Amino acid sequence: MKTKLKISFNSPLVLGFALACAAVTLLGTLTGESSTALLFSTYASPLSNPLTWLRLLTHVLGHSGLTHLVGNLGYILLLGPALEEKYGWKNLLTVILLTAFFTGLIHNLLFSRTILLGASGVVFAFILLTSFTEFREGEIPLTFILVAVIYLGQQIWDGLTVRDNVSNLSHIVGGLIGSGAGFLLNQRAGRVR
Repeated sequence: MKTKLKISFNSPLVLGFALACAAVTLLGTLTGESSTALLFSTYASPLSNPLTWLRLLTHVLGHSGLTHLVGNLGYILLLGPALEEKYGWKNLLTVILLTAFFTGLIHNLLFSRTILLGASGVVFAFILLTSFTEFREGEIPLTFILVAVIYLGQQIWDGLTVRDNVSNLSHIVGGLIGSGAGFLLNQRAGRVR
């Protein structure tokens, strides 16, 4: 007897997020990036403008092109399904929204003359959150320490020494949010005391 294989929509939040990023990037290309500038990137603008607040959340959907999009989605699609299965879609959505809000807010406060877009803060949140998946009571996994030193250390170093269009601060903030979420979610589940 042959078993039929079928494609499953195994991770609704992560797949929906990835599809939204792809759709927003395509829309940006079709509109000459005007939709990206209006709705899917964040920059210092008056707090009285409702779009300022919306962009603090939606900038993670915008990307500067296919290379930027594919680089971020590769990590999100690799790490996200396991995180969604372990922590649930609501907790993972909270991590995404907190990362978007705080990376956008801090960026706008510190770098008011530049635009921020892309999901790399979410990527770093996922990377650090993944390193918490094997936490046991009373232990700190060496893998978490190494991941934190390697990924966050590189971002601090690059932020100090490299001049490019990469928002190292967003990576660091995302990593800190992922670390905090990993600790809190595991503590709530009784895995860390």
